[in-house]
Amino acid sequence: MPGDCHIHMALDGGPWRAALARHENGADEAAVRAVLADYRARGITFLRDGGDRWGAGLLAAKLAPEYGIAYLAPAYPIYKNGRYGSFIGRGFDDFAGYRALVQNTRALGGSFVKIMISGLMDFTRYGRLTSRPLSAGEIRDMIALAHDEGFAVMAHANGDETVAAALAAGVDSVEHGAYLRKETLCRLAESGAVWVPTLVTIGNLIGDGRYPDAVLKPLLETQMENVREAAAGGAKIAAGSDAGAYRVPHGRGTLDEYALLQKALGSGAERVLAEGLAEIRRRFT
Repeated sequence: MPGDCHIHMALDGGPWRAALARHENGADEAAVRAVLADYRARGITFLRDGGDRWGAGLLAAKLAPEYGIAYLAPAYPIYKNGRYGSFIGRGFDDFAGYRALVQNTRALGGSFVKIMISGLMDFTRYGRLTSRPLSAGEIRDMIALAHDEGFAVMAHANGDETVAAALAAGVDSVEHGAYLRKETLCRLAESGAVWVPTLVTIGNLIGDGRYPDAVLKPLLETQMENVREAAAGGAKIAAGSDAGAYRVPHGRGTLDEYALLQKALGSGAERVLAEGLAEIRRRFT
């Protein structure tokens, strides 16, 4: 279990507003160091952050070598104003605004670009997302510009059409990827992009009472079946827990994600996840 390819240092597994308030006056170094020490104690030596606008992920990237951890972080998630991402990222109105945020990523020392191109899974209604996705044209242009600036692209993407558009545009990794159809699962393998399915963000909600298990259980089952099918077709899959998300604490959330992926992938899990991690490191380092 050498790595977690999707965490959020700024969050802590509890209510997000309280977690982010800790960093409002600058990233909380004591909190960051405590999380890094916990990962080190668990033998986790590679972390990839999903970003935040307060700089907690960037601070962690600077401190991580002290803990023997290779750590990659964007400056912040980039979202289109009026769509999902305002709670943690920085928004743009037009393409010039997006370009400025990408260029600022370099100035701040970000390792890659993180884009938000869809909403979340709606945990109260199976098959639904929480907000309208970006268009295929917007997705294509955003990924192309980031690549032209020399960055790999991590995309928060749910919904079949959105993920298909990101793959067609050459995205480097797909985060979450709920509700994919068979054709898109095949495209994952053909594209070479890495899928980080974050199963634990669903699994750890089951039994919590916040959302109906009647929605969560089939959602997790569908996602795990898609992981099995994608891997069988040769897709690259990496373990990423989205640690910091609600009920996904740092460290333990990584263990939970590996357990769910091992259940989905069976005896080939170790090989599949090692190959996915290697591809993440190759593309994003």
